[in-house]
Amino acid sequence: MDIDIEEQDPLAVDPVDRDGRRMGDTEGDDDGNRKVGCCERFHHSISKWMLPEELHEQYRERANCCPPPIFIILISIGELAVFIYYAVWKPQKQWVTLGEGIWNSPLTYKSDRREEAWRFVSYMFVHAGVEHILGNLVMQLLLGIPLELVHKGFEVGMVYMAGVLAGSLASSIFDPHSALVGASGGVYALMGGYFMNAIVNFREMIPLLGVFRIGVIVIIVGTDVGFALYRRFLTHDVGLKVSFVAHIGGGVAGMTIGYVFFSAYNKKLLKDPRFWLCIVGYIVFLLFAVLFNIFLSPA
Repeated sequence: MDIDIEEQDPLAVDPVDRDGRRMGDTEGDDDGNRKVGCCERFHHSISKWMLPEELHEQYRERANCCPPPIFIILISIGELAVFIYYAVWKPQKQWVTLGEGIWNSPLTYKSDRREEAWRFVSYMFVHAGVEHILGNLVMQLLLGIPLELVHKGFEVGMVYMAGVLAGSLASSIFDPHSALVGASGGVYALMGGYFMNAIVNFREMIPLLGVFRIGVIVIIVGTDVGFALYRRFLTHDVGLKVSFVAHIGGGVAGMTIGYVFFSAYNKKLLKDPRFWLCIVGYIVFLLFAVLFNIFLSPA
């Protein structure tokens, strides 16, 4: 029921709006009119971690879970399903490090089978052991779901797959005799894009949280690359010679293509010259890698 403004008590401590609510009573309200629900608090946290401050309100106004972060969830389920298949249905001595099953898999990238072009992408579904898949799944879910809520599945999917393909192509050039398994290329692409946004928008993304973000990424990357270098150079098991170059290739893809996608929130990418610069650079790299594998690869 509307309240006649002329009939309101002129001695009232707090003025009231046209709906009869006291304008001074904002405790527990997000805008003075209604209480903040769990969903709104969740989206508030997402905006604070994923976007610069000037975009927080814009995100919360349009925030919803439709469509849900289906891409990163489906990819994670697929990777887990393939790991379980090779760990359970294929005889393994241990789950910590899988053996013959994954090396004979039609999904694994192997230099002597590179004419089977799908292996340049399908290797992301195969993992070398429990720590390998757990590290990738935890990182891509913790980072990929919030990114997909903000930027939606198409953008996150493009960045992820660009990292996967860049990882295998970079490995085929710089470490051509090694096999390749794991989703690290895609995971590092997500981390690279997020890392660049945290660096570029350091002041706008709350400096203290920015230091925490960057520190966590550096620790995770350092630990994961350390394991990758160990698997590549220090283990004496021939079957474990897994290339680490996919981490670098995926990270570079993330810091270029991923940065452009994740920094262009609610903007048209086709009008952004950075987008075309990254796309042209990626295509040039792709063509060079294909020609290298056909004519120049020592493998």
